[in-house]
Amino acid sequence: MKKYISRFHYLTQDLPHRSHIEQTEIACKAGANWIQYRCFSKDNDELIAEVHQVASICDDWGATLILTDHYHLLDKVDAQGVHLENMQADLKSIRNIISDEKTLGASANSIADIQRIADSGVVDYIGCGPFGHTTTKPNNYPILGVTGYESIVQEMNKRDLEIPVLAVGGVTIDDVENLLSTGIYGIAVSAGVNLAEDPAASLKEFYRRVY
Repeated sequence: MKKYISRFHYLTQDLPHRSHIEQTEIACKAGANWIQYRCFSKDNDELIAEVHQVASICDDWGATLILTDHYHLLDKVDAQGVHLENMQADLKSIRNIISDEKTLGASANSIADIQRIADSGVVDYIGCGPFGHTTTKPNNYPILGVTGYESIVQEMNKRDLEIPVLAVGGVTIDDVENLLSTGIYGIAVSAGVNLAEDPAASLKEFYRRVY
């Protein structure tokens, strides 16, 4: 059975002036229905303690909670799934660990990555990027831009690949219309909300343009 995947994914990030808990509260109050907790600055005990609080907020607002990479914590916290950023991850092994009930997302940069992930048969959605310049997740992968997603969507159609693909990495509010016009399933945003002057207003505008 196919799982519901939102067309707008909001990602928390390590910020000096706002905790992941505060970020989650702002996002949920602004209408986010899909929260990805992305934290790499804490040990397991600290992660578990914080995710408990984040999960409670998500429960209160009916939002789906996904953990970035920390699939080993899924049996200890109330999260609905995990997103794997490691493109070399053993997807089938991780699916066996987390069970079919949990949502599993994976990262990609090319149609070859998307094909490989789809062929695994165990992933529910793909975050493909970077769309543009991003300092949230520095990497050496080629920037895709709008034309990159156009070619990816065209190739997916040729190959009958139906897995949801979201554009991620440096997406701004002004990019949403052009990105969605490519036929891409949705977008994922972190800094575009978190570093905005008014994060709640930014998130609402992203959401309005996606939906």
